[in-house]
Amino acid sequence: MKLHELAHARAGDKGDATTLSLIPYRDEHYAHLCAVVSAQAVAAHFDGLITGAVTRHEIPGLPALCFTLEGALLGGVTISPAVDPHGKSLSFALLAMDIPPPP
Repeated sequence: MKLHELAHARAGDKGDATTLSLIPYRDEHYAHLCAVVSAQAVAAHFDGLITGAVTRHEIPGLPALCFTLEGALLGGVTISPAVDPHGKSLSFALLAMDIPPPP
């Protein structure tokens, strides 16, 4: 299944990094997302599109995951030759990730 079937995403930019927040539509899917959407899985999903590390952050009390993708904006908004220098389209690209369905 595609990740967008269980969650929605938001993107933000800081310099040459993009942050992607992943929020499940239903709280009961949060544990499954934690189990299958690791930093390594996200890095593999964006292989060739980013040049740096991917870090996953969990926020206590909030059923959401936040990923920081370093080297995602070709140098940053003010100098990037990218069509999407803010990286907003990367949030939808994340939702195209294949994941196993919840149990």
